Order: sequence, then structure tokens, then C-alpha cells
Amino acid sequence: MQRLLKSLLPGVFAASLVAGAAQAQDLTIASSLPSLGFPFFVHMQKELRDEAEGLGGISLVETDGQNQTPKQTADVEAAIVQGVDGIIISPIDAVAMAPALQQAVDAGVPVVTIDRRVDGVPGILAHVGADNVLGGEAQGRLITELFPDGARIVNLQGQPGASPAIDRNAGVHNVLDQMSDKYVFVAEQTANFAREEGASVTEAILAGLDSPPDVIVAANDDMALGALQVTQEQNLDIPIIGFDALPEALASVRDGGLAATIEQFPGGQSRGAVQTLVKYLRENVEPEKVILLTPIAITKDNIDQAERLGEVQ
Repeated sequence: MQRLLKSLLPGVFAASLVAGAAQAQDLTIASSLPSLGFPFFVHMQKELRDEAEGLGGISLVETDGQNQTPKQTADVEAAIVQGVDGIIISPIDAVAMAPALQQAVDAGVPVVTIDRRVDGVPGILAHVGADNVLGGEAQGRLITELFPDGARIVNLQGQPGASPAIDRNAGVHNVLDQMSDKYVFVAEQTANFAREEGASVTEAILAGLDSPPDVIVAANDDMALGALQVTQEQNLDIPIIGFDALPEALASVRDGGLAATIEQFPGGQSRGAVQTLVKYLRENVEPEKVILLTPIAITKDNIDQAERLGEVQ
């Protein structure tokens, strides 16, 4: 697997595409993201759109899966019928979306997955994303730094079946399970990447514990911010670590709310996915099958490294 740094993505590769855009054939590319109800995916869609416009000669057909596999499946099928030149998709479910994407591959439509991979479709052109296992490991290492003598941990897991949820959870456990005598998961429960559910699940967990945990780790910022709301309402000082580096989460880190969030460079993923697909379509260049960016933990000390810091109010 190859890991690309964010700084590499907009460089010579993109410049060469822009220079040849006027002579290159026009393309129609369909994009499908899990739900534009999540700010993270709204940002990814904007970056997909901006990169397509920058390269030129690309018509981007934007679709919203609305967090429903049947809707995302129907959008992929419609794109195939429409005769698009390629598909960029973040599948809602790593397994459930496999049949629709196999249908696209069988129809000769190149598919690039982004952020979330899909299982069981060997003909996928490429996957561009963050190494979510490393992101989860960054969360785990931060916990050991904050609590070198050990900690009782609440783990808010993401949507079951979504590859980032699976990988981030694996990463946290990769680090902490090696020291299970010191680091104990007192509760682990999905909150489906949703803020309201993050709040309700946290409230229920806290009510069921004899004493508050030392730290809460969450598989995304929405759940982390939901948990923060509950701890603040209960006047509990519990460090909370999110994931995604949303502008609201960055503001919370800056202002002393969240302890940290994990930056996975979603804009870099979006730009990389468009570049990969367009270079294949226009120049017949076979890409690396897996292109991963390395996430980093963002705290007050290095908040200047966050991709979306400029959006923070």
C-alpha cells in the first residue's frame, strides 16, 4: 500500500492534467457519497466538485445516498444506464454495495472508492482514502500519552458495516489491547456516527457505570460532540477524542472542549480520487490499487496542521 502525503496531491500530477484539459476528451463522472446530511461528506463533495472544475472538461453528476443502501444502489444503477465514464463512490456499507459496484465494473465503468472501501469486487480501479487503522491507532496512542498509568475507556463506535468504523475500532484496540491490564474498555457501543445518538448513548452508558470513565474515544466528531454535550451538562471533566477534524470539532479543541480529533485530510482524498480516475480515463494510466493518506492527531498544540482550520469561526 502506498501512502500519499497531502502535499503531493495538488502538485505536478494535477498540473499536467490541467494543462492537457483543453485537448482531452470531455468526461461525465458520477459521484455518490453516503449522506450529505453529514458535514464531513458535504466537504468531500465540495472538494470533488472543485477538483473536477479545476481539471476542466468534466461534468460531475452528484448523488446523495441519504444513508440508505437501496438509494445508493439505485443511484449507481442509474449512472450505469446514463453511460457515465466513471464513478467515484464512498459506499454506505462495505458489503451491501458490492453487487451494484460489480454491475458497474461488468458494464465497463471504472470505479474509484473514496474514504470507505467495498469488499468482494476485485475489478475496482482504485481506493483513495485515509488509513483508518492508523487513525484509530493515533487515538489509542494519545490515550496512553494522556493516561500513562492506565485508563477506563468508553468507546463510541461508528456505523456497523462501514469500513471506517471497522478500521478505526481495530486501530484503537491494536494499541490498547497490548496493555489490557492498564487500559480497560468499560463500555463499547455504536452510535452510528450520529451526534444525537452519540449523546443518548453516552448518557445511557454514564448512567450505568459506578463512576465516570477517564476518557471517551469516538469514531467520528459528531459522536464526540454529542458526548461532550452530555458531559458538560453533567459537569464532568472527561477528555473526549473525536475523528474527522470537522471545523466545529477544531473550534472545540481550540476552546478546550474536545481533547483532540483525528485529521484524515478528506479534501486530499477527494482530489486524489478525481485525479486518479481522470488520469486513467484520459491517459490510460493504471493507478495504484490502494492510495492512503496517513491521519494525524490534532490537539491544541498542532491545530495549525488541520486541513479545514480556515473554516473555523
